Amino acid sequence: MTGGGTGGHLAIIQAVKEQLVEKSGTDGSGSICGTAVPELVYIGSTQGQDKQWFAADEAFSATHFLETRGVVNQQGAGKLLSLWMLFKAFLQARTLLKRYEASVVFSVGGFSSAATVFAAKSMGIPLIIHEQNAAMGALNRLFRPYAAACISAYLEESPVKAYPVKEIFFKQARVRKTVKTLLFLGGSQGARAINTLALSMAPELARRGIRILHQAGEKHIEEVSGAYAALGVEAEVFGFTTALADLMQRADFAIARAGASTLWELSATALPALFIPYPYAAGDHQYHNARFLVERNLAWVMREEEADAPKVLALLDENLEAKSRGLMACIERGGSRQIAEYICQYATLHK
Repeated sequence: MTGGGTGGHLAIIQAVKEQLVEKSGTDGSGSICGTAVPELVYIGSTQGQDKQWFAADEAFSATHFLETRGVVNQQGAGKLLSLWMLFKAFLQARTLLKRYEASVVFSVGGFSSAATVFAAKSMGIPLIIHEQNAAMGALNRLFRPYAAACISAYLEESPVKAYPVKEIFFKQARVRKTVKTLLFLGGSQGARAINTLALSMAPELARRGIRILHQAGEKHIEEVSGAYAALGVEAEVFGFTTALADLMQRADFAIARAGASTLWELSATALPALFIPYPYAAGDHQYHNARFLVERNLAWVMREEEADAPKVLALLDENLEAKSRGLMACIERGGSRQIAEYICQYATLHK
């Protein structure tokens, strides 16, 4: 398994991995692959959040983090250095794939996956890629013609249409009617525009008796917590969290970036949301992700410059129940299991 850099990519690895290592059978010796639990190895990058997610994950028999970084966003000498780092990582990835006798490589894209994806193709190992966004990433776009399969909730020809969301989000779904708790989601790194919007809304939210849950980002917790205190408003402020499903379950409305995993997790838990896409995302993919739900009348989207307190507060009075019920119907359950089963088929054939 490879890919990542950001939590959106890594959440897919997490969801599919959980299905692959889940034991089955009366004696607990089998797995979704019909035999013993398969050996899983993760190959990622020293950059991004890969280590934070998987360095201590015992579900993997081994984890490796190679010295790589993005290539597309570099210029001049920086691009040459990135390409040299990629070449060295490619050789390392070939060695690792040979050592573990890899029967299939599952990639979720992102610069973290580049070395392993190139290595897999150079060795004739089946490659299955997953595209999380409505606008396909550069690496997945490059390798789509050469992959054994390309899985995407947005592609008609995808062998699996369901998005890989962890089961807990579905289990904790509930229909929302009125807003008693509002969740601001800027990601573990935070989003300054969402932080600013939240603080501008805080006095009115407090007047309405609406509780505030706010993912301000690890670097901004102190600053944002202090700003709420100065306003005399109570808020639960946090950065990185592994309890996102519980936070979404508590909330009645969310204001969030539009990364694919966040979008589908909100859908699975039937939580209506206003999406404020990250304006510098590659190919403006967050905006296109949000439009997928907006066009089905299941969400709202505003650019950063459009989102102000009066406009957003007005949304809290809209018909949330219709959107909440619609979200429940728009996402198919069991996506991670379907993908895991698909991976098993290729692993068996390659052996």
